[in-house]
Amino acid sequence: MLIGLFADIHANQPAFSACLAKARAQGAERFVLLGDYVGYGADPDWTVTTVTDLVAQGAVAILGNHDSAIGNPRIQMNAEAQAAIEWTRGQLGAAQRQFLADLPLRQDHDNLLFVHAEASRPDSWVYVTDTSDASRSMMATSAHVTFCGHVHKPALYSLSVTGKMTTFVPTADIPVHLLPGR
Repeated sequence: MLIGLFADIHANQPAFSACLAKARAQGAERFVLLGDYVGYGADPDWTVTTVTDLVAQGAVAILGNHDSAIGNPRIQMNAEAQAAIEWTRGQLGAAQRQFLADLPLRQDHDNLLFVHAEASRPDSWVYVTDTSDASRSMMATSAHVTFCGHVHKPALYSLSVTGKMTTFVPTADIPVHLLPGR
């Protein structure tokens, strides 16, 4: 099954629309959304409504730190992010704010883990930026593959049976296909 994987949409309706259309055109049968649907972008209402509709159709959606900040004014972010969150709160209806508040920090499916940030402490919003972070995240789960967003940069980390970590940074011209483990 081909999965369309999205992270850190940040209320960017034109980009999210284009990526959804591309994923559908390439045969994605399922969607996984790894959080941060709001913040920065101009279309939080449209984005949260779209994510809600996708979840109603069977998509997986995970809570991101920006989504969490909508309902929790104690969460502090940098000045730009904080201003975006404060503006976004006024753009969303009660049902949309509740939808975000009800999202899980993680979801396990078969041998896959979906989380917004590093898996050992998903509510601490730790970034996975290097092999040390990736290793800590991998050791926190028995999942064969962990998908997380949060960093805004694609990277693949692999841990061998001997404990060796490797990193691969995909580019637009090199497709990445993950095959089920044996």
